[in-house]
Amino acid sequence: MKTKILTFTVIILTLISCSKDNNETIFPSTNSNNVLLLKVDYNTNLFKGGKELTFANTISNMTVTHQYVSPGDFGSIKLIYQELNEPLFDGTIVWNGLGQMSYPQNLLNANQFDRVMTADYVTPISGFENVFNPNNSTYNYNSIWNSVQSLVKVRQYLISNPNATVKIFLYTPSVGIGNPAEWDWIIIMKN
Repeated sequence: MKTKILTFTVIILTLISCSKDNNETIFPSTNSNNVLLLKVDYNTNLFKGGKELTFANTISNMTVTHQYVSPGDFGSIKLIYQELNEPLFDGTIVWNGLGQMSYPQNLLNANQFDRVMTADYVTPISGFENVFNPNNSTYNYNSIWNSVQSLVKVRQYLISNPNATVKIFLYTPSVGIGNPAEWDWIIIMKN
């Protein structure tokens, strides 16, 4: 009899624990300060992968500033979460060569992100903000957004912070005789 009661208790506690985890997955805690960084191929607009960054301080807004070193031969671009003075992105830029992204590392592959099972299409209410556009180029951000708008994580972020602008910029690790096949769009969202 004691074994049955113990087994029943373990099952109930497991169900309660699973239920809590599922609710946090669907509706992330608003007490956390997370930033979602996504990478999209420049030429094909295919989603390549991403990473969720978590910060200890909870701040409701996010201003992205940049530190840019023009690539005479070697340059770099660093994006900073201004309110926390924390890095969001760091990558080198090489003239007639190829730089690389050094932060964040270990991006998850695109196939590790779940997609919604519905055919609806969502866009950010407040639109897009290009956080580094030195040539003031005009881009069609919706074609880039198409590849990520159906990600479950993107939908979670849009629900938890519906009025936030989606930050975006074009990372060009090769310039001069740069190869656009090596370039990526970086999308940044705050929960």
